[in-house]
Amino acid sequence: MQRNTLGKTGLEVGPLCIGTSTIAGFTETYGYDVDQERAVETILAVFDSEVNYLDTGNNYGKDGLAERRVGEAIRRRGGLPEGFVLQTKVDADPETGDYSGARVRRSVEESLERLGVDHLPILALHDPEFMSPDQDGFGPGGALEALVEIRDSGVADHLAVASGSVEVSQRYLDTGEFDVVLNHNRFTLLNREAQGLFEGARAKGLGVLNAAPYGGGMLAKGPAQQPKYCYGERDEAFAASAFAMAKACEAAGVPLAAAALQFSTRSPLVDSTVVGISRPERIAETLELLAVEIPESLWDELEALKPDAHI
Repeated sequence: MQRNTLGKTGLEVGPLCIGTSTIAGFTETYGYDVDQERAVETILAVFDSEVNYLDTGNNYGKDGLAERRVGEAIRRRGGLPEGFVLQTKVDADPETGDYSGARVRRSVEESLERLGVDHLPILALHDPEFMSPDQDGFGPGGALEALVEIRDSGVADHLAVASGSVEVSQRYLDTGEFDVVLNHNRFTLLNREAQGLFEGARAKGLGVLNAAPYGGGMLAKGPAQQPKYCYGERDEAFAASAFAMAKACEAAGVPLAAAALQFSTRSPLVDSTVVGISRPERIAETLELLAVEIPESLWDELEALKPDAHI
């Protein structure tokens, strides 16, 4: 598998990064649960594959369930594979909503313990757009100050901002402290809201991660089976475009999911695309989607079918 340099981090990563919210017990979001053994076997399958990048987060599941499962896989294997990049995210306190600098430090401590590691190549600030109005992530004693201290102490090599908000992501990137940006659901066949964010990040030499290329499943299962984009309310314009795209892909003999995935992986703006999986065989299936040959004429047709409005 090819490797891309993740911006100024210098880390060599593959075009796929495996996300772990899908093994965190979010049954209301995904409509299914994953038991402990299947979750651990899924992560072990990642370690045995060509993929060398995995993303997790402190608040993925009750009491950090996803991190605990990743940590168990690391322990069973006896450590991470050579050259493997593991990143996690700091989160607000799930009970109180506290997102202070003190909470950020506790979040890192919790994550390191769960994962069974003492160092992270990349540490991300997760969903800062949900900080309460009385919390200043940029001020003294805030999240940014704590993250910089954590990085400078050597616990993490690089900082990332991981958010669904283009505006909030840009504010943090403008501080100059972040080497990587992760945005989800906003650079897909249907939605290009993050394109400007990614272009600006690329111009500054930052690493770019694009998460959720399937838009919550609409572009993987198809709009008939998953009528909602990004787990929100049904958007008729998006649904109509997705139906038209699915029809165009079928006529070309290309799975819609392959086009959705490769829209991201073929973009010069994206270093790695974050895709969640929930069972071991999904690794091979995703790699097969990545290998599907897609004619340029289909890309032109899909581009003409995208909706004009963003969600």
